[in-house]
Amino acid sequence: MPLFSRQSGEGSPLVLLHGLFGSLENLGVLARPLSEHFCVHAVDLPNHGRSMHTASLSLSVLAETLAEWMDQQGLEKAHFVGHSLGGKAAMEFALRWPERVDSLSVLDIAPVPYSAHHDAVFKALHALDVTAVKTRQDADQQMQAYLEDASLRSFLLKNLQKDKEGKFHWRINLSVIARDYANILEGNRAGIYSGPVLFLKGETSPYILKEHQQAIHSCFPHAQFRIISGTGHWLHAEKPELVSKSLLKFLLP
Repeated sequence: MPLFSRQSGEGSPLVLLHGLFGSLENLGVLARPLSEHFCVHAVDLPNHGRSMHTASLSLSVLAETLAEWMDQQGLEKAHFVGHSLGGKAAMEFALRWPERVDSLSVLDIAPVPYSAHHDAVFKALHALDVTAVKTRQDADQQMQAYLEDASLRSFLLKNLQKDKEGKFHWRINLSVIARDYANILEGNRAGIYSGPVLFLKGETSPYILKEHQQAIHSCFPHAQFRIISGTGHWLHAEKPELVSKSLLKFLLP
């Protein structure tokens, strides 16, 4: 299987996609309430979590790998919910294969190009000598020189895994992600998905702006918007119940 996934619940299939440097565990707060109404397939994106590492990374690679995974799962179509990079991947898939998408829910990202903004994260990840790390606390201390945010360091260090010999290694495909980072910042391909679309924006997040609405509506003419008050880019972690309720209100008839 090209992608690792975890299935829960019964009903119409719903594919749940996490963001950059994450894994399916990050969206567990959404998978649980959604699985009460849908058959949720929480997926690790390529080069993340337990999924395969690819030779390159781009929005095209993400969409094509998702299509291959759906074929192997026997899923003709599904609802899609994606956060950040997962939202980019879901939008790319919908614009390529609109007939395979029942609905699209995008958490705090737009189909527009973005400027690079993970320099400190890459410096911290590259500076860490995983072969010399003895404990996670040791790794955390080394990363403090580059990242002051303890919660961000904790999030990134979930990718640090220990093998059977007790040695640490990165679970993410760090070299490919760093090399092809510019590819995943690109705007989504030209196209139209005319099905139902919901964009959820974190109130204080800069990822969805008023000037993005024209680009959004050109690709997704039936897009709806909702702002989740008191949240930033990690809206699902900050207010999981409100995000879940917003998604279910959109998804359920």
